[in-house]
Amino acid sequence: MVKAYLQNPLLIILILMLTFGSACKKSTENVTENILEQYFEQNILNRDFIVKLAVDSTDTITSQFDGYKFKLFKNTLYDGPMTATKNGSIYNGTWSSNSDYGQLIITLPSSPTDFLFLNRSWRFTRKAIPVMELAPWGTTDPKILQMERQ
Repeated sequence: MVKAYLQNPLLIILILMLTFGSACKKSTENVTENILEQYFEQNILNRDFIVKLAVDSTDTITSQFDGYKFKLFKNTLYDGPMTATKNGSIYNGTWSSNSDYGQLIITLPSSPTDFLFLNRSWRFTRKAIPVMELAPWGTTDPKILQMERQ
């Protein structure tokens, strides 16, 4: 029975296309994941960032972040601890991301109250270093966050 199937050249071609086609797709997905992971690790993790622009609806609130430096550390490539430092005071929090690094969830302590604006799920609208641009995830809430790498 198997011999009869192997004698059909169309069936052989179809099997080869399916085999190699799925292998190529998986290979491309892995390459893309690796590039995103490398970019995030080399350009975002363990780097100091400042708030370049923060807009809450129509109010520009950038000045409330003056003097703060923010840093994301690696637990895995998708989460880890985060610090906010200002004048020798260190505030500890966490960050996490989804597998394509389209989302960044920031969790910092609610004190100082300046951090309440930052504590949310953000989506990257631009990852061009030195400036990352973010907007709230899953909503059209008119908030803008731009973080600049130092």
